[in-house]
Amino acid sequence: MSSINENYLLLESSYLFAEIDNRVTKYQNENPDADIIRMGIGDVTKPLPPAIIDKFKAGVDEMGQAETFMGYGPYRGYDFLIDEIIKHDYQARGIKLDNEEVFVSEGAKPDSGNIQEIFGADNVVAVTDPVYPVYVESNIMAGRGGAMGEDGKYEGLVYLPCTEENGFVPELPQSHVDLIYLCLPNNPTGTVLNRDELSKWVNYARENKAVILFDAAYEAYIQEDDIPHSIYEIDGAKEVAIEFKSFSKNAGFTGTRCAYTVVPKELFGYDSKVNSHSLNDLWYRRLTTKFNGVSYPIQVAAAAIYSPQGQKEIKDIIDYYMENAAIIRESLTEIGLNVYGGVNSPYIWIKTPDGIDSWEFFDLLLEKANVVGTPGVGFGPSGEGYLRLTAFNTLENTRKAMDRIAKLQ
Repeated sequence: MSSINENYLLLESSYLFAEIDNRVTKYQNENPDADIIRMGIGDVTKPLPPAIIDKFKAGVDEMGQAETFMGYGPYRGYDFLIDEIIKHDYQARGIKLDNEEVFVSEGAKPDSGNIQEIFGADNVVAVTDPVYPVYVESNIMAGRGGAMGEDGKYEGLVYLPCTEENGFVPELPQSHVDLIYLCLPNNPTGTVLNRDELSKWVNYARENKAVILFDAAYEAYIQEDDIPHSIYEIDGAKEVAIEFKSFSKNAGFTGTRCAYTVVPKELFGYDSKVNSHSLNDLWYRRLTTKFNGVSYPIQVAAAAIYSPQGQKEIKDIIDYYMENAAIIRESLTEIGLNVYGGVNSPYIWIKTPDGIDSWEFFDLLLEKANVVGTPGVGFGPSGEGYLRLTAFNTLENTRKAMDRIAKLQ
């Protein structure tokens, strides 16, 4: 008789975004003429830029010729892409990395979910609250969370509340933790930390031999000065942090799939006898067993992001989405809602009106305005009473959605 991983039974019955999709599909089936504007899931709408498409096509053409055909590539990724990543994303910011510290992957989501596999099941995990669900659920699957309590929290995790009262900035853990998930700019709240604030986390991790799992998928949206684009801009961070970055939200690779993870060689974990082991080596070992790399044409396309034309074109895309974010912020503020984020992030965090709960506000927007958001409670207990909107729709739909919401007042 086969047995199952019973940790899966501890999860909520449906992944947050699957539940949203189910509700929207049901409403659409019942109201086939409804013009639904989706501003819930963080999927982009702008197509891949021309500079990327040209190289993508060239890479595909190479695969069609015996002389240039490529089979399995390097597990870490091709050097032509890794060289560009290091040059533009790290050397340009005074950060030194070598090629063996960068791992090209199919996405920041799978990497941030899979990274926990190289850590022991007894590690104590800290997450911000609200939080991107993957961090929590991947650790529940691995047996680190235990059952969910009546307060909506898994008993084995350490929650770091991010509330209106503390400006949605998490405080350092008050109890022992081993792994700390930080997402900055934050999904869902749009919060950022300046250098001094982020330095406190690096110092804490160094003092406590903890590891920070730093999701920087939205760093390209940072607009303000003194906001780090990489945790490695902070002294000592290479000793305590793994960083995840993505091409999905800056260059439209949500459907194309390409990202990368940085695991510095200075970063170590410990076995039961307190012997140190390279986390870079462990991640590479996991990679070689479970992954055969991102396809050659995709990596060729990703390298084009760093060309002068590619940089110009993705900046135009980011500016487009940030214009949407400004429209959402200004429109909702004008009708009296409390709105956060949307300055250094494509996400806008909205306090629900009149004390209604997150799902009730979700249903109201869907049924009365035909606008889809994401209920804040789906990101954790501290998200109750909030809703997230994304700036990733078209400019036309963003304006239309704001007009519809304004008419509800």
